[in-house]
Amino acid sequence: MGWEAGVYRERAAVLPGAVLWARTSDGGAYRVLPDGCMDLLWIEGELAVAGPDSRAHVGAAEAGVRYTGLRFAPGTAPGLLGVPAREVLDQLVPLGDVWSPARSRRLADRIGRAVDPALGLEEVAGELFDAAPDRLVGQVLRGVRRGVAVPVLAGSVGLSERQLYRRCLDAFGYGPKMLDRVLRLNLALDQARAGLSLAEVAARTGYADQAHFTRDVKALTGLPPRTLLA
Repeated sequence: MGWEAGVYRERAAVLPGAVLWARTSDGGAYRVLPDGCMDLLWIEGELAVAGPDSRAHVGAAEAGVRYTGLRFAPGTAPGLLGVPAREVLDQLVPLGDVWSPARSRRLADRIGRAVDPALGLEEVAGELFDAAPDRLVGQVLRGVRRGVAVPVLAGSVGLSERQLYRRCLDAFGYGPKMLDRVLRLNLALDQARAGLSLAEVAARTGYADQAHFTRDVKALTGLPPRTLLA
């Protein structure tokens, strides 16, 4: 997730591929862009799971509300949290609905007692989430990032296209083609933020042309690239 309003900071977490972040609301609107990730959130003493987004989410919070999150790498959270990504797609779900309310409450209280909620969240996560990574998920993610066609990708991991689609829904919240769109969007926006022209970004990241890039950015984020980047 990328929060666009308020004070925000992040760093690599102790869990491989995860990012620990914190944000304090300034009372303004925020826009969360789709990135294929899921987050475990601590929000003013409550724990929640933010599912993967298929479109940008726009919202607002009162000034001073603190968010602390652990953003998992795409495809890794479902195995650690025990919930298929498709079941929380485009949703913010209390952790008590995924685990037991009592367990969620104990963890939230423990995080709240820490000197910094971010440190408390990271400590809890490091103790709880010791599952081995799903090798299939890693293979699929690498294939999608390389632009491997769906039939070829399915065959390379020993699945039919339908089986691959189902596995992607469970791991990422959407199928391989949508996953490709989301990952490419984020790669393209990163390159644009680094100073490349939109035409060069489109060419480097596999869009047919700048117009294609513009249409896809607007479809997924609700804004054209220049407005979004501004």
